[in-house]
Amino acid sequence: MDIAAIRTGTVKTLAGVNLNDQDLANAVLERVNLAGASLVGVDLSHACLKGSRLDGANLLGAQLLQIDGRANFVGANLMQSDFSHGDLRGSNLRGCNLMSAKGIQAALSGAFLSGANLTGVNFAGADLRGADLRGANLNSANLKGATLAQADLQGANLSEANLEECDLRGANLAGANLAGANLLCAEVQGADFTGANCDRACLIGTDFTPPLGSNQR
Repeated sequence: MDIAAIRTGTVKTLAGVNLNDQDLANAVLERVNLAGASLVGVDLSHACLKGSRLDGANLLGAQLLQIDGRANFVGANLMQSDFSHGDLRGSNLRGCNLMSAKGIQAALSGAFLSGANLTGVNFAGADLRGADLRGANLNSANLKGATLAQADLQGANLSEANLEECDLRGANLAGANLAGANLLCAEVQGADFTGANCDRACLIGTDFTPPLGSNQR
């Protein structure tokens, strides 16, 4: 395996290859096919994966710090990976396993995360504006200070999640499970909580008052 060629993006087809524990920090892997590849423990910090395919890839414990990850990750295993401060705007992460992953202050606006397993993730300060999180499992997730304005969380499981100081303005939380969640001082103006389970949720300092100038019914 020519790692030097891989790092420069010369090799465009790497579907199903084993790159476990490789140092690919700062690699240019734009529009590379890594579908089904084994990338366990790989270091892709500061790498560019823009437009690449990683559907079904195994990125268990991968280091993805400050990555340009605007790519296709459908069904990938990102458990315990760390993409803090990374750029994953508009990325397709449908059905991914992100259990215990870190995405602190990551850019995930417009990302597709429907049906993803986000149990125990640390997305503190992340930007998830307009993200699709329908049916996602966010049990015990840390979303403190995250921006979820206009996000679609319909039917999502947010039980025991930390949503302290979150921006949930205009978000769709219809049918969501917020049992035991912490919404301390969260911004929820215009959010839809129809049919949501808020049993035992902390709502101290949470303002449900519609903003001035909005239609009040």
